[in-house]
Amino acid sequence: MFNADALPEWLSYLESLHPIAIDMGLARVTQVRDQMQLQPQFPVLTIAGTNGKGSVCAMLTQILRAAGYKVGTYTSPHLLHYNERIAINGQPVADDEIVASFRAIEAARGSTSLSYFEFGTLAAMHQFIEQDVDVAIMEVGLGGRLDAVNIFEPTVSAVVSVGLDHQSYLGDTREKIALEKAGVYRSGVPALCADPQPPQTLLDFAAEIGADLRLIGRDFGYQMQLEGQQWSWWHQNGARRHALPLPALRGQYQLNNACLVLAVLDACQAQLPVTLGDIKRGLLEVEWPARFQVMPGRPTVVLDVAHNPHAALVLKSCLDSMSFHPKTHAVLGMMQDKDILGVVSILADRVDCWHLAAPNLPRAASAATLAEIILQIDPQAKVNRYESVADAYQSACNNALEADRILVFGSFFTVAEVMVARGQ
Repeated sequence: MFNADALPEWLSYLESLHPIAIDMGLARVTQVRDQMQLQPQFPVLTIAGTNGKGSVCAMLTQILRAAGYKVGTYTSPHLLHYNERIAINGQPVADDEIVASFRAIEAARGSTSLSYFEFGTLAAMHQFIEQDVDVAIMEVGLGGRLDAVNIFEPTVSAVVSVGLDHQSYLGDTREKIALEKAGVYRSGVPALCADPQPPQTLLDFAAEIGADLRLIGRDFGYQMQLEGQQWSWWHQNGARRHALPLPALRGQYQLNNACLVLAVLDACQAQLPVTLGDIKRGLLEVEWPARFQVMPGRPTVVLDVAHNPHAALVLKSCLDSMSFHPKTHAVLGMMQDKDILGVVSILADRVDCWHLAAPNLPRAASAATLAEIILQIDPQAKVNRYESVADAYQSACNNALEADRILVFGSFFTVAEVMVARGQ
């Protein structure tokens, strides 16, 4: 049995332990869950979706913290440190605590093989139970039906959005992907969806299992007030929240996410009551790095982990809402299994100069591949290739004037390497 004191050693071990990085299925992880007797006695809020999951988890966390609850939050992937994935009251759990959970999982699993993500999911719940949280917010890693998070029975389940991503695992249409994400729904349990056009497969599955389906625009929604400076939330059950501040997270799309957050809180109001004051404070204080994050200083630097067409459309809208910048320099790095053509096609006419590099991991697309795709879209595009993301970012900084804008996007790994280069 593996045993080490340092978290980095454990993470290296986990990366080498299971032959398949993404291994869909619940049998193995359920077996270890039962062996460890991981049965949470607190509410579990399960959040799925193509994009927006992290923002929803961050807002839920901050509002529930404002209400005085001890909140466990599990998200993925991380940007700079693994500990970001497992947080209690917004603070990453310490190395030694995660190592203690890994040891407990290693002792319990016997000959059962677990993936890196499965280990992390079990460790998160182990920590939440050990530290006696009042509520666990669990972000689905990939899909829903066969994701390790789905082994824990939800008090409320939500699907934030349905878009094309991870097609090799989830299917190549929104209908197939929606069915996988709807797998987090349960019979008789509040099942929310904030996608404005939910695929019929999601609706049919919810009806088939008898889930308490609640849709944005039909069962809950929002309205703008005071010339876009405030908003109000409504639910068909008669619940209302008025004079709400705009979320601290940038982007008009965050209102859709915030609307879902209030619907989730309404669905578990009996177990986790919150006040209007808690909601306002949480919306004003929420932070979630690298989701249209505009850094202070000049030139303007925008960090965004957008890596699929759905997220690229949202990013484009956010860029258009900014003040005028003479030129936009884009620092781009993407994984080779992503829809690079789809993402670049959406943002190409918003970029004046490209600075391309492969993040430091095997499945990253090369700078040459990125350049070829960009030039396929626009043969006149200004394209520069670099050995590292840090070099690409430094070049963008050197070439951008004070009034210009630098956009960093395409992958969590790309943004993370820029954050390191910036000394964050």
